[in-house]
Amino acid sequence: MHGMLSRERVLKERLCDYDAFLASKAQATNVSGFDPVFMPPDLFDFQASLVEWAVRKGRAAIFADCGLGKTLMELTWAENVLRHTNKPVLILTPLAVAAQTVREGVKFGIEAKRSPDGKHGGGIVVSNYERLHYFDPNDFAGVVCDESGCIKHFGGATQSAVTEFLRKMPYRLLATATPAPNDFIELGTSAEALGEIGRMDMLATYFVNDENSLHPIFWGARWRFKAHAEPLFWRWLCSWARAARKPSDLGDFDDSRFALPPLVMRETVVARREAFNGQLFALPAIGLDDQREERRMTLAERCEMVVEKCAGSPSSLVWASLNAETDLLEKIIPGAKQVSGNDSDEEKEETFRAFAEGELRVLVTKSKIAGWGLNFQNCAHTTFFPSHSYEAYHQSIRRMWRFGQTKPVVVDIIATEGEKNVMLNLQAKSEAADKMYDALIREMNNELKVSRSVATTGKVEVPAWLS
Repeated sequence: MHGMLSRERVLKERLCDYDAFLASKAQATNVSGFDPVFMPPDLFDFQASLVEWAVRKGRAAIFADCGLGKTLMELTWAENVLRHTNKPVLILTPLAVAAQTVREGVKFGIEAKRSPDGKHGGGIVVSNYERLHYFDPNDFAGVVCDESGCIKHFGGATQSAVTEFLRKMPYRLLATATPAPNDFIELGTSAEALGEIGRMDMLATYFVNDENSLHPIFWGARWRFKAHAEPLFWRWLCSWARAARKPSDLGDFDDSRFALPPLVMRETVVARREAFNGQLFALPAIGLDDQREERRMTLAERCEMVVEKCAGSPSSLVWASLNAETDLLEKIIPGAKQVSGNDSDEEKEETFRAFAEGELRVLVTKSKIAGWGLNFQNCAHTTFFPSHSYEAYHQSIRRMWRFGQTKPVVVDIIATEGEKNVMLNLQAKSEAADKMYDALIREMNNELKVSRSVATTGKVEVPAWLS
């Protein structure tokens, strides 16, 4: 008898543990939003439309291109959640963007305060993704993930931490210009963070993995839509996301105020001075090892070309990928200063401020440090060493080529003779990103047309069987 009671007690304890496990994996029960209670007069009409939709949705994603005012929209959304719930809202940003977000809030009359250690006095709290572990999700009613497309760059542990932090959050907003820079199946990361569906569940629902088919550009397993699943996928996506590359993508909004000056792309191919593995002619760098060796052997040549390209510009933003590149560039470019990962947050912010205000002529840095969220419209020239990251390429250029820029922006791409495949990869990813935006905007506008249709006011004869 005693043994039976012991087994029953153990079974109950296991069931309780399992119930607790399921509860920990469940999403918050509140899946709807509310009518907006605050709209600042500074919002453009299309921005107000996006914010109203996101507030009413409760959990939403805004995929708006760089320069369309995501920071103001995020702050407005956060202020609405704060006023509606009387509970704090956390805004997570990439490194060095937090200070800029607070300044934007001051500009538009929305109070936001930074917290580097999880301590806060309520209201709208701004911090970096790297500081998330200091915060308790139970303190907040909502979270904004600024430049949410960059979450995956922090590695699996931090990406999982963000998803877990959001799991019980009633209100969530993701905002980014590059939601799927490599392939639109990466949208599963956003869907999972919002509690819509897990990434693997999304793939199983809409895609088939052709394991034996290798993509000629992406060099990996190729996912394709199931038969007839593509329109369903985009329809599902636009149920929780809105996309815009320009205001008119969202309806009858004026694009003229967001017309950008020309973007001038110049590609310069640098030849290496020494032979590579006994080759007489430069061959495309096929694998990553070849590409790394190519970059190592052309370090001096590429950096010298950057010096030449920056010589006639009053201000230049120089992007690099390797420490050896940034160190050499800082040394050989007159008036240049580097922002590195070893700098403190305060040092990074001060250098970014000096460059943005014209006190520094040349800024040398990496896209993973300054590639998201920062505004450098004061500069109209940049140099870039190509890599396989379309997101880094796109975001780096849009630090300057964005709303508020008054001059043509010149982009000097410094490539080597063997980097043909890298450039092809960037082109393929750019086309994939365009396809994603085109499909989402098309389906989104179809939905908007239906919702805007005018109901008939004429008399309708009801069938007898309905009477």
